[in-house]
Amino acid sequence: MDTVLIIGAGGVSNVTTQKCASLPDVFGRIVLASRTKKKCDAIAARVKKRYGRTITTAAVDADTPTAVAALIRKYKPSLVINIALPYQDLSIMEACLKTGVDYLDTANYEPKDKAKFEYKWQWAYRSKFKQKKIMALLGSGFDPGVSNVYCAYAQKHYFDEIHSVDIVDCNAGSHGKAFATNFNPEINIREVTAKGRYFEGGEWKLTDPLSVSRDFDFPEVGVKKMFLMYHEELESLAKNIKGLKRIRFWMTFGEQYLTHLRVLENVGMTRIDPVMYQGREIVPLQFLKAVLPDPGSLAENYTGKTCIGCVIEGVKNGQALRKFIYNVCDHAECYREVEAQAISYTTGVPAMIGAKLMLQGVWKKAGVLNMEELDPDPMMDDLNKYGLRWKTVDWAAAIE
Repeated sequence: MDTVLIIGAGGVSNVTTQKCASLPDVFGRIVLASRTKKKCDAIAARVKKRYGRTITTAAVDADTPTAVAALIRKYKPSLVINIALPYQDLSIMEACLKTGVDYLDTANYEPKDKAKFEYKWQWAYRSKFKQKKIMALLGSGFDPGVSNVYCAYAQKHYFDEIHSVDIVDCNAGSHGKAFATNFNPEINIREVTAKGRYFEGGEWKLTDPLSVSRDFDFPEVGVKKMFLMYHEELESLAKNIKGLKRIRFWMTFGEQYLTHLRVLENVGMTRIDPVMYQGREIVPLQFLKAVLPDPGSLAENYTGKTCIGCVIEGVKNGQALRKFIYNVCDHAECYREVEAQAISYTTGVPAMIGAKLMLQGVWKKAGVLNMEELDPDPMMDDLNKYGLRWKTVDWAAAIE
């Protein structure tokens, strides 16, 4: 039985911590730390009530590698599960290097002062992690994460060559709020307002934010309009999937959400550069985050489903083939199980599974790795066991 240190105490952490607590033979001791200890204590109380387990909580400044390293030395975990903000990825990786401990996260690094997320900063640590003989697993959420594993599974079992991948992400749920984001508002809005980007013909192409859309018939959800965006898994999959000619990412948004977002953009509330207010600097987007609903608070009354998957085209035995691998997740069912909404659930469960496979030595390799670089079969098996059952179907309609 191993000790794990989980950093971060938001909605995803609530799911990951509870899922870890449900497997005491793997996760022998759980330490949960965040800047705000009372958030950790609330999750710990939920774990105690549901599983009868006591977990340790602590306060930590995840922006400071020495503080994280001190916490690691105190509790001696076998693995650090980073579910803090993407800004903190590098400081936590530095702490893991200082202490020789394996690392896992769910989203790639991005600097605070620029809405640009890419893997170059974390990939730069490859040689350091190899030299230390420790492992860093990047993006063990759903997208990125499960979407990468779906592609690796398709490459292994269904195709001789994959030519095209479209990752499609639909939240058809309703939380009853006029405007809210399903995960950290600051990160969500930075993603949505950034330029779209996709890989085709050996190069990256840019689009204006949310300027390209398609209708898509999502299983168990129906036809929804989805918009072309950039998402970090495109970067690694473009490198690691053989024969790939095009890869894109699409996400659905309701008209009410888009209307509110346009207004907020137009009045400057999505800006990430500081402005002066009453003699002090504030970042408008950080202020907006403070007044928007906490994503974790949406869970209790959330209804409807999510559908996330990969439409994959390629060749098998000389014949053209198109498959859709996907998961459908129900908000209300997630709340009944772990008091979370489906967006947190679909990210938190793969974080637990990735950690489990690392601790069991099933996924064990020194260096900095993306999900598709590992054998997909163990995670695909565990997704079915731990709440994210997947389906594969032949798919008739291409996404033009």
